[in-house]
Amino acid sequence: MVSDPFMLLSIVNMKLRDQYDTLEDLCAEEGYDQEELVGKLRDAGFEYVPENNQFK
Repeated sequence: MVSDPFMLLSIVNMKLRDQYDTLEDLCAEEGYDQEELVGKLRDAGFEYVPENNQFK
């Protein structure tokens, strides 16, 4: 997993927009630990918005 939170945000949001319908699908397919991913982005000030399927 990318350590820079802004690069991680960009990659994750791009994949959510272009490839995956949900965060759960992305994590399952890419092998990410969902809690770890959400935690890293939350620590950087971003929250997942399911209605938009992206972190803001």
